[in-house]
Amino acid sequence: MKRTSLIALLAVAVLAVLAVGVFAGVGSASSSSSATTTKITVAASEFKFVLTKKTVPHGTVVFVVKNKGNVAHDFKIHGKKTPLITPGASKTLKVVFKKGKYPYLCTVPGHAAAGMKGVLTVK
Repeated sequence: MKRTSLIALLAVAVLAVLAVGVFAGVGSASSSSSATTTKITVAASEFKFVLTKKTVPHGTVVFVVKNKGNVAHDFKIHGKKTPLITPGASKTLKVVFKKGKYPYLCTVPGHAAAGMKGVLTVK
């Protein structure tokens, strides 16, 4: 009887150690994915965007868009868009990317045609 109890206790201990290892692995995987956040400052003016980075790793990108021009602009990429940004103001846009190339532009009529567009590369 004692031998059976000892084996059962040992089996429970082994399972507990394995469970802790599995859950510890899950925690480290999720924390490493949150580490892939990149910040890009975007200067908008008539009629161009200047990005601090045009190539970024895949994951979350936070765009801080500052309107340095004299008319309102916005910034659209990967289906997300800032509201219109008045001269001197800033807006933040958070987007999650997979690897690929993503066009961006100002959606104010005529602005993209005048040069407010480009492509972000995500590796």
